[in-house]
Amino acid sequence: MTGALASQGYGFLSGPSWNLLADVQNMLSFAFMRNAFAAGTASAVVAGLIGYFVVLRASSFAAHAISHIGFAGAAGAVLLGVNPVLGVGVLSLAASVGMGVLGRRLRGRDVVIGLVMAASLGLGYLFISLYSGNATDAYAVLFGQIFGITVGAVQITVLTSVVVLALLAVFYRPLLFASLDEEVAEARGIRVGAVGLGFMMLLALAVTEAVQVSGVLLIFALLVAPGAIAGRIFRRPAAALALSAGVAVLITWVSLALAFFTPYPVSFYVTSLAFLAYLGVRAAGRGAGLGRRLATSLSPGRDTAADARPAATVRM
Repeated sequence: MTGALASQGYGFLSGPSWNLLADVQNMLSFAFMRNAFAAGTASAVVAGLIGYFVVLRASSFAAHAISHIGFAGAAGAVLLGVNPVLGVGVLSLAASVGMGVLGRRLRGRDVVIGLVMAASLGLGYLFISLYSGNATDAYAVLFGQIFGITVGAVQITVLTSVVVLALLAVFYRPLLFASLDEEVAEARGIRVGAVGLGFMMLLALAVTEAVQVSGVLLIFALLVAPGAIAGRIFRRPAAALALSAGVAVLITWVSLALAFFTPYPVSFYVTSLAFLAYLGVRAAGRGAGLGRRLATSLSPGRDTAADARPAATVRM
C-alpha cells in the first residue's frame, strides 16, 4: 500500500517508525483508511461472535461452503450489472436457508455440501465467462477489497452489523442451548430446527460482511480461527464470545496497518495472523499440559506402604 501511495505522489510515506502514535495518526489521516477500519471493525465483531457458534456447532465446513457459494452470487451480480456484495448476500442467504432446512442432518452431509460448493464455483466461473466487460469487481470479492470501500458501503456494513448483533442477542440463549446439546434443548421445548435455520441466515450475513475484508476464498480464517482460539482458552460462553470478537478485531486492525505500510494485501495478513495465533494457543495449551504432568510426576509421592496397611481397630 505504501508503494502504491508513493506512486501517486505521497512520497512522505516511508513505512512505519518507532513512533507508534505518529504512525497511527498518519494512517488515519486518509479517508480510505478510516473507512477500512470502520467497516473492518464492524465485520470483525460479527465474524468473531458468529464464528464462536460455528466452532461450537461443528459447522465449519458449512461456513466454508457458504463463503464459496457467495462467489457465484458475486459473479452473477456482475453479469446483471448490480453490486457484487449484494449478489454474495442473496445467494449466501439462499444457500444458508437450504442448509438450515436440513436441520440435524446437516452434520454428516459433508459430501452434499462439498458438491454444492464445487458446483457453485463452476457456476461463478460460467458467469464470469459470459460477462464481456471488466470483471474486476467479481474477482475482488475473491480476496477482499477493503481499501476500496465507500462511505455508503461502510454505512450499510455498520447497519447490517447492528441488525445481526440485535438478532443474535434475541435468541442467544436458545442458540447456545441448542448448540451445546440439541436433544436436551428439544426436550425443553426449544425449536432446534428453527434455531438452526436462523443461525445459518446470520452466518450468511456475516459472510457477506466479512467478504470485503478477506474475500470469499479466505473468509474461513476470520470466521473460524477467533472462535477456535476463544474456545481453547475459556469454557464460559460469555467470556469466550468476548475473546473471539476481540481476537477478530485485533487481527483485522493489525492486518490493515501492516497492509498500509507494506506492499502486501490485507487478506494475506488476516489469514496468516489467524493461523499463527491459533498455532500459538495450541502450543501454549500443550506446553501448559506438559508442565502440569511434569509437576505431578515430580511431586512427593504418598506413602503407599502406609496406605496399604489396614486401619487400626478402634476399641470401645
